[in-house]
Amino acid sequence: MSEQTGTTEVNDGAEEQGAEAQGAAVDAAAGEDYERASFDELGDGQAGAAAPVAGETSLDVILDIPVTLSMEIGRSRISIENLLQLAKGSVVELDRMAGEPLDVLVNGTLVARGEVVVVNDKFGVRLSDVISPADRVKTLK
Repeated sequence: MSEQTGTTEVNDGAEEQGAEAQGAAVDAAAGEDYERASFDELGDGQAGAAAPVAGETSLDVILDIPVTLSMEIGRSRISIENLLQLAKGSVVELDRMAGEPLDVLVNGTLVARGEVVVVNDKFGVRLSDVISPADRVKTLK
């Protein structure tokens, strides 16, 4: 015959008060307990060995990320009525003059301007102006 022993926990509320003082909270809607995350502050000597030295940046981690490169020759704003009337042979007037450079966009951000060229029976773009990284950052703000 096996003998079972039971223990009973008594909660006097002291644990809960201590947990609240440490940032624990109860989500009343979901009925789940959660605690605030706490992190050690990084000092000058605590940055791990993987962190680059000041002034040194490693782009190796982002070199494989794909981006969308697109060329834009111009834009036009038309009404939905005119859009529905477009058919084969329709001409849409753009906001640029013939011969003006087209925009080179990376993920929708202007990075350069260039002119259309033909390379081995395929279209290409010869860059005539590259936007500086500082100017690109300004446009993001």
